[in-house]
Amino acid sequence: MKANIHPKYYESAQVVCACGNRFITGSTLELVRVELCNKCHPFYTGEQRFVDSASRIQKFQDKQNIAKQYLTKKVKKQEEQKAKDIAPKTLREMLMAVTK
Repeated sequence: MKANIHPKYYESAQVVCACGNRFITGSTLELVRVELCNKCHPFYTGEQRFVDSASRIQKFQDKQNIAKQYLTKKVKKQEEQKAKDIAPKTLREMLMAVTK
């Protein structure tokens, strides 16, 4: 094996999170900066956070609302059609149905 090719290993490397949490671990870097740790990660804290860079969540929710409105209009239209079919017809409509 080649000698002196491995990086220096720090037994007490410090890890600093964006939330301010600090802890000691072993690493090839003396100081490690991270964005998430066990104190601020949603999995461990139970919080629900969304990173929505292009407002994709809002667009999806808008599509869902439009679909609900469309379905309610469709159901209402079908109910009106059933009520129209059940409603008594005029004499002219009944005679036109018989002659066809």
